[in-house]
Amino acid sequence: MINKIKSDKTISSKKPKEKDYVITDGGGLQLNVRANNTKRWEFIYKSPKTLKRRKYPVGLYPSITLVQARELRDKYINLIKQGIDPIDKKRDDESKSKLNDNSNFILIADDWLSYEEKRTTPQTHRRKKAILVNDSYPFFKNKSINNINHQDIIKVLEMRLKKTIHKSSIKAKQNNGIETANKLFNYLDTIFKFAITKGLCKYNPFNDIIKDLVIPKAKTVHNPKLTETTDIKKLVNDVYNYQGHYSTINALKFALHIPLRAENLVNLRWSYINFEDASITIPRELMKIKNHNLPDFKVPLSNEVITILKEQYELTNFQDFVFLSNAGKPINSNTPNGALKRMGYQDKQTLHGFRGVFRSLIDTHQIEHNLDYEVKRRFLDHHDENKVERAYNHRAEYFEQMKPLVNYWSDFIMTIKEKKADN
Repeated sequence: MINKIKSDKTISSKKPKEKDYVITDGGGLQLNVRANNTKRWEFIYKSPKTLKRRKYPVGLYPSITLVQARELRDKYINLIKQGIDPIDKKRDDESKSKLNDNSNFILIADDWLSYEEKRTTPQTHRRKKAILVNDSYPFFKNKSINNINHQDIIKVLEMRLKKTIHKSSIKAKQNNGIETANKLFNYLDTIFKFAITKGLCKYNPFNDIIKDLVIPKAKTVHNPKLTETTDIKKLVNDVYNYQGHYSTINALKFALHIPLRAENLVNLRWSYINFEDASITIPRELMKIKNHNLPDFKVPLSNEVITILKEQYELTNFQDFVFLSNAGKPINSNTPNGALKRMGYQDKQTLHGFRGVFRSLIDTHQIEHNLDYEVKRRFLDHHDENKVERAYNHRAEYFEQMKPLVNYWSDFIMTIKEKKADN
């Protein structure tokens, strides 16, 4: 028969020895008296799941008294009778507590945004944050991420779509709303995966959502661009004769010759311009295709582009950015399109459409210049979707091959301008 511990006084009388020793109280409860003079309660039992012997650390004496230790032992014995392993239950309880303490949706979303901020451009980050804050935070602000189900998400996405359609029935704005809903879908899906990775969430409700049933397909809307030579002549002359802010004028002139995407154009820095070798180099991570295996985007500059940049340099060289607004910041990405609307090109021509104008006309005049197809693609920073093909081709440098292209294109634009000026 196992002798039970008589009282707390008995425990207090036990002195440390050279080696640890235990005194038992029956039912698997024992007190480990350690050489460092600490006394720890332990519960020894056979796991109902694995049938292996396990040791549960109950706690230190005197923080846990003899009476409390016996109550805990009886609780553990009752769990074992129900087929529950006390150690496994403790781990589950701690995991649930961690989830409850750190699972607020907005806390997790803010943490994800901080993580994403290091991986994206400031402008992209601002747009991403704005979508989440405006379209999900009001609905999920007091919720644990573990209490958000797929119906909650569908409701938020539907509200996002209704908001846009209510404002306007214009096809382009509806498509913009669908695009925003798609982004919101992807951001929320990633936040759940982020939470699961960090141990703050156990299930991703996006696994139960068929996206196409919630978000309709956007109707294809091509960026407006002119295709007739007479219309393009007018566009060139309108841009060169535009009476507006100097940065807007020069940005549009520049874009006629080097049709960059809007974000790259308005955020162009003087450090990217090399007047000595007549080139512009934009870091790969700032381009639409950010594949680190691809070289930075580098293209040569024609004499006319150098002239445009030198004129702008006299006005903004004291700052990092080439095209500055009156506020001393880069011009807004919508500014060039606003200028085109004022010129009368609403629904006819956009800044992005300059890329289409270039591609259409350069292909139309292929016999004249006989330039390689791949060179024209790289000038627009287009790359193969096929990853295997891209791996073999991306190392090729096209800078020298682009020189005849940029000179031909600038000469073409200036010839149109000169002919228009003579009329």
